Amino acid sequence: MSAEDDREEGLLSHLLELRTRLLKAVIAVVVVLVALLPFAQRLYTWLAQPLVSKLPAGSQLVAIEVASPFFAPIKLAFFVAIVLAMPLVLYQLWAFVAPGLYRHERRLATPLLVSAMLLFYGGVAFAYFLVLPTVFGFLTAVTPADVAMMTDISRYLDFVMVLFLAFGASFEVPVAVVILAALGVVDIPQLKAARGYVVVGAFVVAAVLTPPDVVSQLLLAIPMCLLYEAGIIAARFVRPRSVDADAAAS
Repeated sequence: MSAEDDREEGLLSHLLELRTRLLKAVIAVVVVLVALLPFAQRLYTWLAQPLVSKLPAGSQLVAIEVASPFFAPIKLAFFVAIVLAMPLVLYQLWAFVAPGLYRHERRLATPLLVSAMLLFYGGVAFAYFLVLPTVFGFLTAVTPADVAMMTDISRYLDFVMVLFLAFGASFEVPVAVVILAALGVVDIPQLKAARGYVVVGAFVVAAVLTPPDVVSQLLLAIPMCLLYEAGIIAARFVRPRSVDADAAAS
């Protein structure tokens, strides 16, 4: 068998393994979704609580579209299923990539993956328990007296999901900083020197992703700045790839 045939066989085996891993990840999401479907209505009631608790007495959410009462809870259950099954999905991707990594890279990647998941969940929890009540408290307070605030359930779900994804992704700042330091793209002095740009960037991102009120923008920008500082501290314990390459060469 020629070298070219060996390469083709190796590529085919990798593609088959990737298909198997992706199939397992999809099955994990589907299993969690099926388990959540009986509780879809209850999940939406729980999700709507931050807004309902701030509405005037007798107010409630409305369904403008005919099928919204059916599809909105299903959509929420699918989103929750992806979030809950994400550790299993990442494990399948990790099992596919890990054999091609060096030992020190595997040692670093494992805590980074765990930290990324915990930070994402922390960002979602921060948005639900602190940001949403604050935002809806502000919006109901500025609603004119002659206007009834009646939010559509589908648009409310889209709004909340965007906030969850925004805060979950923003809380990944320490992981991104550590990865850049590990790859040798930046070092500690450069990270410290970039603090001013990071602060400005955090407030710009917060202004784009959050509603037009100062409180919610601060609730996103300030944690991003603090998490950047946490990333600098964590980066001190990571050796850049260039250092590892020099050690291996010597």
